[in-house]
Amino acid sequence: MRCALAAVLGALVVAVLAPSPSTADPGGSRAPSTRSAAVGWVAPLPGALTVTRGFDPPAHAYGPGHRGADLAGPLGSPVLAAGDGVVVFAGTVAGRPVVSIDHAGGLRTTYEPVDPAVAAGQRVAGGSPIGALLPGHAGCPADACLHWGLRRGEGYLDPLRLLAVRVRLLPLRDA
Repeated sequence: MRCALAAVLGALVVAVLAPSPSTADPGGSRAPSTRSAAVGWVAPLPGALTVTRGFDPPAHAYGPGHRGADLAGPLGSPVLAAGDGVVVFAGTVAGRPVVSIDHAGGLRTTYEPVDPAVAAGQRVAGGSPIGALLPGHAGCPADACLHWGLRRGEGYLDPLRLLAVRVRLLPLRDA
């Protein structure tokens, strides 16, 4: 009986914790980890993350808000692809150097300010370097901050949800 219960619980946990990137719900705010094995996403900066400004969705498409998360990092540190995908843009937008990557399920991540080491059309693996962190992000309280964004279609989502640890199970003990 105990083995059957453990098997059912294990199957349930796998079903709940292993959504594909296309069905992951990246729309809330939780403390980030550097990697979430359940969905294969990787933090865009190496080491422990320091969030200097979190996601603050706008009330409407053109309203004020913060359409991503700002992460402090050492100037020149590698910026990493958060997941497998294809670079769709690596260049300058409004005077700021930006890299954008399309992922499965209609997700797109953006990174700025980044000195790109990739080009449009290039396939990248999650965790691979896509450039180096540059200074110049407005409002950054550190030497450099990465603005990391996430969209599905035209809707902005909280990129930190890609890294959120949802549940931790402990093994059953014999009573």
